[in-house]
Order: sequence, then structure tokens, then C-alpha cells
Amino acid sequence: MVESTRRILPGQHLPLGVTLQPAGVNFAVYSEHATRIELCLFDPDTGAETDRIHLPTRTGHTWHGLVPGIGPGQLYGFRVHGPYDPQRGHRFNPSKLLLDPYARAIVGRVDWRAPVFGYQGDGPDADLTPDGEDDAWGVPKGIVLDEAFDWGDDSHPDIPWHRTVIYEVHVKGFTIRHPDVPKELRGTYSGLCSDAAIDHLKRLGVTAVELLPVHAHVTSKRLYDHGLVNYWGYDTIGFFAPDARYSSAGDRGGQVREFKEMVKRLHANGIEVILDVVYNHTAEGNHLGPTLSFKGLDNSVYYRLEPGKERYYTDYTGTGNTLQVRHPQVLRLIMDSLRYWVQEMHVDGFRFDLAAALARELHEVDRLSSFFDAIHQDPTISRVKLIAEPWDVGEGGYQVGNFPILWTEWNGRYRDSVRRYWRGDDSLTSEMAYRLTGSSDLYEEDGRHPFASINFVTAHDGFTLHDLVSYNSKHNLANGENNRDGLDANLSWNCGVEGPTRDPKVVELRERQKRNFLATLFFSQGVPMLLGGDEMGRTQLGNNNAYCQDNEISWFDWDLSDRQRELLEFTRRVINLRERHPALRRRSFFHGRPIRGADIKDVTWLRQDGGEMTDAEWDADWLKCFGLRLSGNLGEVDDEGRPLVDDVLLLILNASAIDLEFKLPPAEHVWELLVDTARPDALEGSEHYAGGSSFLIRERSLALLSHPDGSDA
Repeated sequence: MVESTRRILPGQHLPLGVTLQPAGVNFAVYSEHATRIELCLFDPDTGAETDRIHLPTRTGHTWHGLVPGIGPGQLYGFRVHGPYDPQRGHRFNPSKLLLDPYARAIVGRVDWRAPVFGYQGDGPDADLTPDGEDDAWGVPKGIVLDEAFDWGDDSHPDIPWHRTVIYEVHVKGFTIRHPDVPKELRGTYSGLCSDAAIDHLKRLGVTAVELLPVHAHVTSKRLYDHGLVNYWGYDTIGFFAPDARYSSAGDRGGQVREFKEMVKRLHANGIEVILDVVYNHTAEGNHLGPTLSFKGLDNSVYYRLEPGKERYYTDYTGTGNTLQVRHPQVLRLIMDSLRYWVQEMHVDGFRFDLAAALARELHEVDRLSSFFDAIHQDPTISRVKLIAEPWDVGEGGYQVGNFPILWTEWNGRYRDSVRRYWRGDDSLTSEMAYRLTGSSDLYEEDGRHPFASINFVTAHDGFTLHDLVSYNSKHNLANGENNRDGLDANLSWNCGVEGPTRDPKVVELRERQKRNFLATLFFSQGVPMLLGGDEMGRTQLGNNNAYCQDNEISWFDWDLSDRQRELLEFTRRVINLRERHPALRRRSFFHGRPIRGADIKDVTWLRQDGGEMTDAEWDADWLKCFGLRLSGNLGEVDDEGRPLVDDVLLLILNASAIDLEFKLPPAEHVWELLVDTARPDALEGSEHYAGGSSFLIRERSLALLSHPDGSDA
């Protein structure tokens, strides 16, 4: 026990966390059921505990005090006294040093050799007996910061949803092997905003990076024991603190400044920053997990516990616990965190991991939950980009299409339908029609727009694009779970050959399928999300769950083959076409009728013989080739209020295993070829076809053609 000789003042109960004041530093922490809270100060050089100070004042359920004579650089944590009674949901243990949930920066990591579990021994009932050994030497700590930063003239790019192209990427994996990024900056926030990284993003044509979790997170003991790490970062422990693992400036506050510099530089280049955030659970696991912060501060407040069996946690996330968002303080924590990242860190939006878990009230997912109410009423958060992963692992958790207005959603229906179509499955024409045109069946009824659909074919969770067309089964042995982890069925297609091959026909078909997926993604209505590295054929060697692989399995390899460079150039082409043609990124849904002043419908669905699709043909199991003609008269206006017009576009898809002749619609002007996935060397404008003539659409390929608007016969 360290006796404090410091004088402490009552201070203020708001804001929560640490606040620099002229007289010292104010500390405020929330706990309803604690009987006493001690603030612990640590020497920043030796790590030794120097003071243990009883917070003198309690306002409501917030404990607070102002400590004179300390300032930036001070390390701290809390010890919280109260009942240790797991059967009633209480797990207070002052032997365990706790992180401040509002810490802006976190120093150090969990050392699993330390006694970080709040109970003694092993076994299913071990958690019923508290452990009295001090763990302060082996747990991370908060640090007091001077958060001043010169943002200059930084502002949000505010790119409209219909012009947004998202690039999902891991901060470290993106640049850790990049030869043109200075070695000391590779794998860091600074590396992500280096000249080489920004050049790649801008030449590709993406408008936003969606970063895998950068909130401070923990590698679980199970992974640690197997020599693995939490690479993806989905076990959060600090909702305000950027993880120092991605900092070239160390963990004493430099990570915060470096993150801000990254955002500022990306903004200066017109690129938005979206954070993948994990507010549905924490790194403390189930009843046998460690005590690091929330569990020791007030377990029954922060977590959903099983009714009548409060020793155990309700788990809608598959991680052992679920945050209790219906509690006002937990909801406040999330809202304070979101506002902090927008107002102080200048990020442009959020992708909410397992967002359905945040919307559960008693049990069911509720569109009118307090979480949605708080988001919609907040003048700051309601203005940024909001993306839901619209499912969790609990009963009734699959909620694609059911999130309220203002929200966009990862469209899992899009991913599955596009994969099935290009695999050659039957009876998918009507399903593909919805997915190609913005999924009106999911988003139109409640007043949303095509850009409510975040379209993707691959994401961090699953195969990369290269592996999707190269493997039929997962290869996750490196994860140490005997290949039991990850999805078994991934809707992949590999030409009948598993893994690497030199067979030229198989290689060519795989490359064509990659181009098919990419072209479909960027020619669909909605917001495209590209998994980082897919543009150049990144492989994880068949691992479809590389969450624990902080190594070459997950890292980008920038030493590209000729074939990879060709794929990169193709990806740039299709993204550029999307940007140039507003008909490919409409703000309103198609209605299948002519726009005023137009000669053709806004969208027309065509058979191979050039005739318009009939009702009987929509679900024909044999129909794998069809076309859609998009009018150049969009019935929309640009930012200056002028009517938006474009060329007439014709998209032809052929998922069958044979070449087909597709009769082109009549047109006064010739049709110009823009893209053919079967012939990537056929450049834009290199081929022209008369209206009514035939176009050879190769097996398993896609083509896009155009002609000037207003000249249809």
C-alpha cells in the first residue's frame, strides 16, 4: 500500500476521464456499486506506483477529485473497492489495477504472466473466489495528455455517398512491406499517410479508407499462449485511445498526435477516414476472463448479465460478453467516444461491428432502440457516415435491410448473390437484378436510397478475392484451431483446381473471375467497398480467418508480378469509369419507366436475343446471360441544380460456361466498348458495334458498352 501525502480537491464530476486544469488534473470515473475508488499514480520512468489517492467526492454515481501538482506525462489507473459477489454480478477487486474507460492514450500492454484475473486458480468455479495479488506491474495504464494540436485549415472532405468508394484496409498490413515507405514508418499511422501510400490510394480512385479497429485492443491469453496476436483488433479495451502498436512515435501520447497527422494529411488529399468500431463487446471475455477495466469498475452496469444467473454474461457477439447499451452510462460512453473521434480526431464516419447487438433492448433487435435515438438526435454524429454490420450471432440477429434512415449497411445479400451468380448457380437473374440496381427490395420502402447499400464481394473476414477464386476450402491450420475456425462454405469458385497452379487455362479463368467480381462491384448501384489488396491479387494462402496472423499471410506484398500489375490497372479503369458515368452511381432507384423527356426506360432488362425480359423469364433456372440498358437521362440534378445526363450504358453479364452472341439494342450511334473482362487488353474506345448487331460475350465474362444519349431508334 502506497500512502499518499498529496492534497486532493473535490474537483468536478464532468467531463468523465482526465481534464487538464490550471490547478492540476481532474479525474472522474463512473461506478454505481463501488464503495471506494482510489486513483493510483505511477512513475513514468520506473513504472513504480508512487501514490494511491482516495477520490474524495461522489456526485451521483461519478467519483471525482482534482490532484494539484501533476500534468501531462503522468501515468495512472484506478483501484475500485466493493463487493466481490459474482452470483449477484459484482466483481470488485482492488488488487487489480483498472484502466480508465475514458483514457485518451494507453501506455503498455497486458502481460499475461501477471495475475490479471480477478479470481484464484483454474476450473469452472474458480471465479467465485477473489485473488488478492497485485497486478499493476503487468497491465496497461492511462496517461495524462496535453491534447493541443494545430489542425490548420483541416476540414472534412464531405464526399457524397453516391460518389464514395471505400477501401477497407489494415493500418499495419498496408505498408509494413512497402519498399517506398521509409522503414521507420512502415506499418504505422504515418506510413498510411506517406507519399507512397497516398499515391496508391489516389491513383486507384478510392475516396475513403475504412480502417480495421484502431481503438486500443488486447491480444487474448489463448492467442498469446499459441504465439499469435490479435491482428485485426476486435478485442477493444479503450474506446478513446488509438492503439500505440501502429505508432512510430511511441505510446506516451505520440500515438494521438500521429493519428491526427494521418487524418489531416489524408483529408488534404481528399480522402476520408472511416473507423471500424467495436462497441458491442470488450476484451474482458466471459466470467473466466481477465479484469482489466469495465469488469472491475462495475460489472453489472457495463455488461449484459443473464437474468437470474448474474454470474454469467449474455453473449450476442461470440466473444464471451456483450456491452449493456441499454444502460444510460454505457450508452453515454459510446456517444462520448463517437463525438471525441469526430470532434477531436476529425474522422469522417464509423463502421459498427456487429451493430445488431447495439440495438437490442430486452432481447430483440429494436429499430427504435435508445442507441438509434441517441445517434439520430446527436447534431455531431448524425452528420457523419454511419455504416452498420447489420447482424450479430444471437437469435434474430440478421438484420440486413432493417436499419433506420441515416444508416448504410454492409449488404451481405449483395455479397452472397454476386458470388453465387459468378459461380454459375441457377435461378439468380431476379436476385441479381435487385443487387445490381441498389437493392430496392431492402432499402426503398423506408425512404432510403441506393447508397444505403454498401456493396462488397470480399472483406477482411473471409477469403481475399484471389483466394475466393483459388480455393474451395479454408486453410486455417496456422491459426492453431485444427482448421475448425472460419466459414466452411464461402461460395467460392476455383475452376476445379485447389490452390496454386500453372495450368494456363485455369489461371486465365481465375483472372477473369477476379475481373468479373471487380467490374460487377463498381458497376452496381450503391457504395462499393474494396478489400485492400484485392486490386492486386493479394493472397492469404487460403486462410479465410486471418484475424491472428500478424505476418506475411496478412501483410501486403508490393513486389507485383505482371499479372498482378494488370489486375491493378484493370481495377483503376473500372473505378475511373464509375466516377465518369453518373448512371453507374445514381442517387435514386430505378422505376422501369421513361424519365420525362427520354425515349427509353431508366433501366431496361434484355435477353440474349435483344428482346426485353418477360415475367416468365426472371426466375428461369437456365438463364445466366442477360443485359441491362441504363438511360443517360437520370432524372436527377447535379450539385449546381443542372439536369444530370450521361451516355446510354449497356451492361452484359454471362455466367454460363459457353460463349454467346448477344444482340445489341438498336441505336442511331454505334455502341462503343468500354470494358470486356474476357479481353482486358481491349481498351476503351477500341471497338465499335452497330445497333442491332451481335456482340460476342465470352463464357463467364462481363462487358460494358455505351453510346451518346438521345439517339435511340
